[in-house]
This record gives sequence, structure tokens and C-alpha cells, in this order.
Amino acid sequence: MKRLLFPIFVLVLFLQGCTNKQPEYNYDYLQYAVIWYQNSPEQKALYYQGFNVATRQLEIYAKDSTEKPKAVVVDIDETMLDNSPFEAQEIIDNRGFSDDFWFEWTKLAKAAALPGAVEFSQYCQSLGVEVFYVSNRKDRELEATLKNLDSLGFAFARPENLYFKENESSKKERREKISEKYEIVMLIGDNLNDFSEVFEDKGDDWGSSLVEKYRNEFGSRFIILPNPMYGEWEKSLYKSYNISDAEKKDLRFKTLRGFRNPDKK
Repeated sequence: MKRLLFPIFVLVLFLQGCTNKQPEYNYDYLQYAVIWYQNSPEQKALYYQGFNVATRQLEIYAKDSTEKPKAVVVDIDETMLDNSPFEAQEIIDNRGFSDDFWFEWTKLAKAAALPGAVEFSQYCQSLGVEVFYVSNRKDRELEATLKNLDSLGFAFARPENLYFKENESSKKERREKISEKYEIVMLIGDNLNDFSEVFEDKGDDWGSSLVEKYRNEFGSRFIILPNPMYGEWEKSLYKSYNISDAEKKDLRFKTLRGFRNPDKK
């Protein structure tokens, strides 16, 4: 009987190991983006450049006469706060994104400020221009986010200036709510959807033609900041996130345009 029980015991352990085994995520593509974001001086230079341009433009807008008080709308993640440690932890732990995993990070309230972000918010305050933080973070992250922003010295770090996601990712209604009392003179973000709802339907060219159409707004009313780690552009790549990691890798490869296939779409 003992001889029979032993192989059964080994088989049970083997099956448990198979059941508990985490899926393998191919994060090679993300590693380079995170390493660049966390270490390259070009990342820092681009943020300083973006906020320098925003500062000069705001000086002009502040002199304009408007019926309503002026406001600047900013995104939070990868615009004012650096969440690359979360992306890095995904790679280190070989763990996919989940709301609870993300909340584990945001509740720490330890995200660093991005270069030039705090100073810009304070400059807005000095000009009497309100700053509103319009983010797709959720309400349960509000307290920790306020703590994070306030600890870094961000101006307008108060509940009434934070507009978080309720039912939908689109920020259109939240911007319209702000516009009821304020004249939005500038929007800053790392994602085209941070600027206008016109960018939400990007079409087959990933929104390239829309950027061409609104080219004069960038560096003027729209200030775009770098984020190679994630974004709405990924939807144009994958179409659906409900596909395997291998399929995603294949799609990334097929998207590449070399010098021998420059017309590939």
C-alpha cells in the first residue's frame, strides 16, 4: 500500500505545481522602455522641455482677457507623477497588470514628481491660474494621490481639484464640467486622449492624421510628454487585450517597418 501511496503523492504535488504556476509574460519589449524612462537623460530633458514650453505659453495666455477664470488641465500618471517603479515591478515579479496590483503601488503614495512638474504647478498658482488633475485613477486612490501630490509640493493638491474616473475612461465630461466655471487655456498629458475627445477614435493610422490636423495646437495649447511604456496607442496595435502573450509578440513584430517594406501598414 505504501508503494502505491508514494507515486500518488508525487503526482498530486506535480499537479498542484502546474495549477499554481504563474503565466510567463514576455516583458523583453517593456524592459527597454522602462530602463529608458528611469535612466536616460533624454527623458529628463524632454520633461523639462515640455514644461518650459508650457511656462512660456502660459505667460502669454495669462495676459488674455477671459470671462471666466483660467485653468490648466493636467493628467497625473507619467505627466506629473512617475509610476515607472510599478512597470518595473511587473517585470521583476513576472506579473500582469491588475487593479489590485496597481492599487498596491498607488496607496504607498511614493511616486516621484517628474522633472519640471511641481515648479509648473506652482507657477500656475503664482499667475492665478487654477490647475485641475484629471486622471483615470479611481476614487479609492484619491486619498493616497492627494498625499503623494501634497508631499511633493504640488499646487492645488486638494480634493476639489482632482477629477478621477467614475464610469468611463473618456475625460470629455470631466473637462466639460471644469469648463462650466473655468476657461481651459492649456492641457498637458502623455496621451492624446488627455487633450480632446477627437483623439479617441484614432482610425486605422493610429491617430496620425488627427495629429497632423491639430499640429498647431501642440506646443501651444496641447503639451505632450513622453511615455514609451504604455498608452492608448496600444489599442491600435493589439485591437483586443484578450489574446495570448505570444500573439501580442507576433503583432509587435508584424508592425515593424524596415527599409525594405516602408509602405507596410
